[in-house]
Amino acid sequence: MKIATFNINGIKARLPRLLEWLDEERPSIACLQEIKTQDEGFPAEEFEKIGYQAIWHGQKSFNGVAILADGTKPVEVMRGLPGDPEDEQSRYLEAEVFGLRVCCLYLPNGNPQPGPKFEYKLAWMKRLQARMRQVLAEEVPAIVLGDFNVVPEDKDIWSPRALADDALMQPESRDAYARILADGWTDAIDRLNPRGGVWTFWDYQAGAWQRDHGFRIDHLLLSPELADRLVAAGVDKHQRSKEKASDHAPAWVQLRPE
Repeated sequence: MKIATFNINGIKARLPRLLEWLDEERPSIACLQEIKTQDEGFPAEEFEKIGYQAIWHGQKSFNGVAILADGTKPVEVMRGLPGDPEDEQSRYLEAEVFGLRVCCLYLPNGNPQPGPKFEYKLAWMKRLQARMRQVLAEEVPAIVLGDFNVVPEDKDIWSPRALADDALMQPESRDAYARILADGWTDAIDRLNPRGGVWTFWDYQAGAWQRDHGFRIDHLLLSPELADRLVAAGVDKHQRSKEKASDHAPAWVQLRPE
């Protein structure tokens, strides 16, 4: 089973690339971030044409997440991250798919920092950890995946100096991510690439793609029940080179049957 995450950076603008990728790679489950559309504008029928069913949590012009499954409809468990009734941003969607708990997220960027946006990011990560602890307590095979907007370590970026002042690399952001892992989650790409050097994002500016000036912010975290089934993990880097591509590339894990 292949499970993937893809920050699509606008589902309407990238729909041809997204459909092409789904057809080529055929992940069993695909989680999307930054769909940037209201619920009624989500192109569900286009995915149905190639055999995928979806649930989604949209927002006008910003944010938005979706879970697609090959040949079956994801069963929604939770829409929106609990812990702040005033938070209206569409950043979290949880479902049951193929006997797995799938938690799709788009974590706040946090820039500029310091400031309210960075405080919101850290508060959101605290809420996320609380929810992930609840999922762990259920002892179900689970995967939490998406754009975390955190570069975990210096080995996960082409040049640590380049983003030294960015919210993605602040000690508080990294510590919050490390605390999540310490609860018992496995960072799949890091486990299989312990030396780092794997990127999932290349900015549109300053020739970042052409110079391979990227970093890793899209993560797939496995519960202990799934970590034992991990076969492979990687990034479909070639997708970033295509015309009208997202600035992210899809990241994925391959799991053996139970």
